[in-house]
Amino acid sequence: MHDVVIEGGLVITATQTRQVDIAISGGRIAAIGGGLGAAAKRIDARGRMVMPGGVDTHCHVEQISGAGLMNADTFETATRSALHGGTTSIVSFAAQHPGKRLRQVVDDYQALAARGALIDHAFHMIVSDVSGENLSRDLPELMAEGHRSIKIFTTYDKVRLADEAILDVLWSARTSGALVCFHAENDGLIRWMTRRLLESGRTAARFHPLSHPRAAEVEALSRMCVFAEFTGQPIMLFHISTRDGVEIVRAAQARGVPVVAETCPHYLFMTGDQLNLPGQAAAGLMCSPPQRLPDDQVALWEGLASGVLQVVSSDHAPYRLDTTGKFAHGTDAPFNRIANGMPGLELRLPLMFDAMISKGHLGAQKFVELTATVPAEIFGLTGKGRIEIGADADIAIWNPDRKVTFGDNDLHDATGYNSFAGRTVTGWPETVLSRGDVVLSDAQSIGVAGRGKRIPMERSAAMLPRISNEADRLDYPA
Repeated sequence: MHDVVIEGGLVITATQTRQVDIAISGGRIAAIGGGLGAAAKRIDARGRMVMPGGVDTHCHVEQISGAGLMNADTFETATRSALHGGTTSIVSFAAQHPGKRLRQVVDDYQALAARGALIDHAFHMIVSDVSGENLSRDLPELMAEGHRSIKIFTTYDKVRLADEAILDVLWSARTSGALVCFHAENDGLIRWMTRRLLESGRTAARFHPLSHPRAAEVEALSRMCVFAEFTGQPIMLFHISTRDGVEIVRAAQARGVPVVAETCPHYLFMTGDQLNLPGQAAAGLMCSPPQRLPDDQVALWEGLASGVLQVVSSDHAPYRLDTTGKFAHGTDAPFNRIANGMPGLELRLPLMFDAMISKGHLGAQKFVELTATVPAEIFGLTGKGRIEIGADADIAIWNPDRKVTFGDNDLHDATGYNSFAGRTVTGWPETVLSRGDVVLSDAQSIGVAGRGKRIPMERSAAMLPRISNEADRLDYPA
């Protein structure tokens, strides 16, 4: 007897759509088809779309920022919010600050997740200090234990790495087999623009987009692609926001650079002019890179359609609109002292479902590809992001006709506001299973804190290095 049979639904994967039943045993998909036999529990999915649970590979949870500010969510609140949006696996950050041992940082974040997470999870290791044994011992050991994703900042005080240190990390990852991810913006351009804006009295939140010029993304993306080409080490470029960025990635891929890239809903569905609000009203919409122009949105969608961009992640970065979060430096703080980021874990899939399926832009199979299957493949999250025999039974059952209008504070995280308030979407996840357990029923969470497990990252195809004509000469005999 199976544990669960989901029957009558339209099952959609990244490659096919068909009306079949799914049997689950021991937390995994045991059979797909018709007449699957007896089950302890049967779920009627007639009139529903049955898809892999979402895989969100870019979210900040229970994390201390480079400025020393704790964000709003615990692993419990963040993963509960993720479930309400149809997401069943996340990759968040173990954020190293200068002076900290990388091993201890990862262990501390793992303990937080083990206590609070309702769903399965993995970590990107933010590397900001390569001194001592961080690079020689901790990083190789952690990669061998399945922490195969590293994040580097090219901007922001305390966490950014200089070019030589970036090359050291790339070379270490190449040796051990990992993916190096980048927040790529030019630090000098941002500092220069910020200083000039503040000197001219333009300090309100609405001026934040001007402080992160397009050129900052263009320069840093280009430089990181050159570094990947030089070392042969695969990289992922986070949160592409501009047409220029899409073209840089396209050109690098065309010449054989091992680079993949993502974008986020706030770039697909928001523009920079939405921050043109009085006082500090734009604080809740501040993110970095900032939202751009309508033409950039067109280019991002083109990049997703063509495969230049492979992933849509949330970049969930939750800060409350009070003195514990955005206004930790006062309600009249200048824009450069306001925490960047917006809630997104719960919003990512409904926004993308509405655009891609309800409105017919790219379709349901591409939706699954961008939000579940390919993210799991890139980061080596075996068994996640797919509906096939032997895969983990992480499944979201969507009501394609359900309309939801977002309210001012209707999310299930701890942020306290919804950056898409007033927007109506069609399509909503009503039942969600994680490893065969029903953790969301009739859009109500019944998951238990601490039930989530860490997912070791296997060495994926996206992590395989290329031969470098220059850097590989280091291995030649002297």
